[in-house]
Amino acid sequence: MISASVRIAAATAFMLAIPGAAAAQQTGPSAMTFFVTSVGTGKGADLGGLNGADRHCQQLAEAAGAGNRTWRAYLSTQAADGQPTVNARDRIGKGPWQNAKGEVIARSVEELHGTNALTKQTALNEKGETVNGRGDQPNMHDILTGSQPDGTAFPAGQDMTCGNWSRSGTEGAAMLGHHDRMGLNEEPPAKSWNSSHASRGGCSQDALKGTGGAGLLYCFAAN
Repeated sequence: MISASVRIAAATAFMLAIPGAAAAQQTGPSAMTFFVTSVGTGKGADLGGLNGADRHCQQLAEAAGAGNRTWRAYLSTQAADGQPTVNARDRIGKGPWQNAKGEVIARSVEELHGTNALTKQTALNEKGETVNGRGDQPNMHDILTGSQPDGTAFPAGQDMTCGNWSRSGTEGAAMLGHHDRMGLNEEPPAKSWNSSHASRGGCSQDALKGTGGAGLLYCFAAN
């Protein structure tokens, strides 16, 4: 007969051997590796570039008790002014990622851009709260990404990143995703978490509000 203690030890060892299994069982701020920002910077899509966006993620994480990690905003930039393209998928680490309640939203970059578990119920902010979506007042489901569905940047030319996150006026546009996976119809773009539609009327805070946004970001722990 195999003793109960031996069976428990074997089960524990098996779980620890599964990538991300141990992390998925941990909860609390220090275990959080993904969140939607509870607030934007207040300047529309002018985030101060990638550095400013990362700083915003880091500050919110620290305020929530998760400053023990290096946080990165899920944003792409387009090649311009001699600077190369940056793909959002390449700057957020390897995963797995879980929200403030310990729910795993993706175990890898590939899963994040495939069969992830992102929904309105799991795409929580850094405080563990649900973010307003379609049907709520105000609707805040438009999340800044500047990315194509696979997490890569758009080609140079048509602005899809509000001047690489430096514009807050009537010029330019930014690609947005729907954290609640809901839109005006059942077509794939309407349900895309990272590449649903471009902003309309520019890059200002009012322009982002006009289509159901608030200048919010996805933040991922890169380590």
